[in-house]
Amino acid sequence: KVKRFHSFIKICLVIYIMIVLVGSKNPVKIEAVNEAFKKYFNNIETIGFEVDSKVPKQPFNDETFFGAENRTFELQKINEQQNLDADYFVGIEGGISNNFNRWFAYGVVCIMNLDGKKGFGTSAHFELPEKVIKEIKEGKELGLVMDEIQNIQNTKQKKGAIGYFTNGKMTRKDLYIPGIITALIPFLHKEHYK
Repeated sequence: KVKRFHSFIKICLVIYIMIVLVGSKNPVKIEAVNEAFKKYFNNIETIGFEVDSKVPKQPFNDETFFGAENRTFELQKINEQQNLDADYFVGIEGGISNNFNRWFAYGVVCIMNLDGKKGFGTSAHFELPEKVIKEIKEGKELGLVMDEIQNIQNTKQKKGAIGYFTNGKMTRKDLYIPGIITALIPFLHKEHYK
């Protein structure tokens, strides 16, 4: 009987699935979250939901952080409404910042757990050319500007601006993974983060 009980416990442990909600239906963001979480956790189900970031379509500076955080709050509501029993909520917001008199594109990641504890991370920042910034300042979203430059549609669900400017050596998914990993730090080292 003891042997059977231990086997039963092992089976129960294997069956546990961590549910991670992502505040986007964009497959690039969902895959990046899945890949980053799998570096630390097993048995993950990553589910994307279209949510409102409550910031402009092309956020600048701190708006990018607020957008990522707002996505986690929206996911928390969905989790409660649909009884999804999710473990983590992940918001990713692409934005633009002005540093050292230059314009940079980057992504902000906010991860929140069921207790409301949050961690933030950012992707690498890459400089945008003046021609692109000019169009963004006129009201266009970076993704649309890049679609026009490359003469393709929906680049943000493919390689993104980073893919174009690195000649395909880094994709949008590659860009987001380090930001997701760094946003996980407070959860990996709870003893140092309250």
